[in-house]
Amino acid sequence: MTYSETVKAEKLLSLRGLLWPALLAGSCIAAYIPTIRGLIDGPWQTEQEGHGPLIIAASLWLVWQSRDQLRTVKLSPAPIVGWVCLALGLFLMFLARTQDILPVEAFSIIPVITGCVLLSAGWPTLRILVFPIGFLIFAVPVPDWMIDAATVPLKVFISDSVTRILYAAGFPVAQNGVMIMIGSYQLLVKDACSGMNSIFALSAIGVFYAYAFRWQEKVRSVILLLSIIPITIAANFIRVITLVLIAYYGGPDMLEGAVHDLTGIGLFVVAVILLFLLDGILGLCAAALSRLRSRDKAVA
Repeated sequence: MTYSETVKAEKLLSLRGLLWPALLAGSCIAAYIPTIRGLIDGPWQTEQEGHGPLIIAASLWLVWQSRDQLRTVKLSPAPIVGWVCLALGLFLMFLARTQDILPVEAFSIIPVITGCVLLSAGWPTLRILVFPIGFLIFAVPVPDWMIDAATVPLKVFISDSVTRILYAAGFPVAQNGVMIMIGSYQLLVKDACSGMNSIFALSAIGVFYAYAFRWQEKVRSVILLLSIIPITIAANFIRVITLVLIAYYGGPDMLEGAVHDLTGIGLFVVAVILLFLLDGILGLCAAALSRLRSRDKAVA
């Protein structure tokens, strides 16, 4: 066999090896086209779930960053577990689609992708892709009952905190549940002001940032992740107290439209800045501890 024939034979074998994964991927994409349409027409148009496409893009970027590892990993398909995961995911998708439960339908793609990876490449490849696949959980719409259960306590807490601070500062303010009365105006703390929207988006950013840039520093990563909810609540407190003061000095009409939207954007920007500031402080603390240890070793 000549050299050119050998090369052609190797290319043919390579193409045959890619045929099965390509068929799996194509079948999954076709099966989830209605799901993607439902997400685009519904949750992904809302402020709360609008980050879904960015999550998918971030997962694909993480896969691309792992391309060198994927090239060298040994293929060792695990058909039994792979078929179980794939069947479970497809069964969840079927049930959710027939019952019109979009969050479960969107979630089912995670076990489906896991099953496809196991069938075509095996456990070594899945270990490399486990985070990009798991990160897709942030693209799954959160069920309404979970949002309602978390939103009401947050709204009451923020309303109470804002009222206490303003009352201590001498403002004529009172509170009744999530209703804040200041001067002659009554302001309702709506669901968007509870901070849940920012918590979802900031959690995704925090997890992505910790994995992509701080994964080798486990303690620092854990502290960053644990700080997400307190930071979001603090930023949202600043937003609500700002809106209340705007209403007090300029009237509630000023809160409509652009001002309310701008404070929402500002809330998210402040929360992200606070997260990165905390990361910087943790970095300075880590550097200081490292210098102290070096000095102690030098003295010893």
